[in-house]
Amino acid sequence: MQITPLVWFITIAVTIAFFVFEFFAHVRKPHEPTIAESARWSVFYIGLAVLFGVGIGLVSGWDFGGEYFAGYLTEKALSIDNLFVFLIIMTGFAVPKAYQQKVLLIGIVIALIMRGAFIWAGAALLENFSWTFYLFGALLLVLAWRQVSGDHTPDPTKNLFVRITRRLLPVTDEYHGDKLTVKRDGTRFVTPMLLTIVAIGFVDLIFAIDSIPAIYGLTEEAYIVFTANAFALMGLRQLYFLVGGLLERLVYLAQGLAVILAFIGVKLLFHALHVNELPFINGGQHVEWAPEIPIWFSLTFIAVTIAVATVASLAKTRKDRAAIVE
Repeated sequence: MQITPLVWFITIAVTIAFFVFEFFAHVRKPHEPTIAESARWSVFYIGLAVLFGVGIGLVSGWDFGGEYFAGYLTEKALSIDNLFVFLIIMTGFAVPKAYQQKVLLIGIVIALIMRGAFIWAGAALLENFSWTFYLFGALLLVLAWRQVSGDHTPDPTKNLFVRITRRLLPVTDEYHGDKLTVKRDGTRFVTPMLLTIVAIGFVDLIFAIDSIPAIYGLTEEAYIVFTANAFALMGLRQLYFLVGGLLERLVYLAQGLAVILAFIGVKLLFHALHVNELPFINGGQHVEWAPEIPIWFSLTFIAVTIAVATVASLAKTRKDRAAIVE
């Protein structure tokens, strides 16, 4: 897949333009979005992501198109997992509903910047050091185990960055609109809004470590990795308000993500064996029996896993509610 610097420039410029539009059209004036508004924009961004994937398939071939869709589905599922943590952060800092949009948009921009850095680093590592596939595969298996072994997210309101911020800067106890700082008696104070954004930035760093190895297990094309991540994050703000109540019902999402991460981890390890250059494994020769899992199978597996986790979650919560009523 040949991507020229001009295409990269246009893609990044358009991505920035979308987030600037988001700010001035929706976030600049504090308000709580309605369900109808959130639904319209969620459909718009999902439709845009699908059209872009079709465009990749038509221009560059459906192997790359399949890689994009597999990556987009994986990143979208991981982004929904982000929403759980965002909900915990918002609740922990008692962020007023009208100001949550600003926090979410800034958090999403931070997430995209973090992932951009990891994408660049990941591409450089994979291009120059084939053993990185072993590292990414092992990391994904560890992350998969963490998903199913219990609460894998520490209290975000008490993480290291938040504690350091509280220690270094004077912090007010109350919100002052959507301001990040406020001046009192000649002294500049930090508001809880800034602490919330710091907490979200820390969480974004953790999720970048999860998501980038996962999508590099599906494609080695940095352009596909970036665009799949960008489209997965676009519309996440609207999705937060649209499915806020539904999040608590997705009780098997962690297990579904664990299955996906483990599958991609195994896929990466197989690929690592197939391109092996480590001298202490098979004498530094490629392991020919290691299968290369085709992208159509990966795409189908990921889609089916997400669907099964969602249906099973909704069925369980419906059954639990019926039992309570009885």
